[in-house]
Amino acid sequence: MTDAERKLWSRLKDIPLPKSHFRRQAPVGPYFADFVCHDAKLVIEIDGEHHAFPENATRDVKRTAALNAYGYSVLRFWNHEILGDVDAAADTIYATLTDPDFHCDSLMRVSPSIIPPHRKRGEGNRR
Repeated sequence: MTDAERKLWSRLKDIPLPKSHFRRQAPVGPYFADFVCHDAKLVIEIDGEHHAFPENATRDVKRTAALNAYGYSVLRFWNHEILGDVDAAADTIYATLTDPDFHCDSLMRVSPSIIPPHRKRGEGNRR
């Protein structure tokens, strides 16, 4: 798990809602989601900066469409968003889960097309 995944995982375990049990690295069809709540049909993906490259961004769009076809919504966050403000990400997830209009085909938060801030050599995350 990356630092961002660890940080978000510690928050996901504490969401005080019924049917908000998240699993990490869980299968959804042929994919493994970073986090998934099967009851809510919600997948959460945390993207590193390699997802900003066009070929990876295209692959992410296809993956999200496939997950939507399986009935799951997808929330995507950049690593730096989680590391910089995990509370904001947790609030977004909580708001999604409590939104009475939320349903699986109503949401697709795709990673922005801009490249995230570049880290200096030696600042990468270890898996």
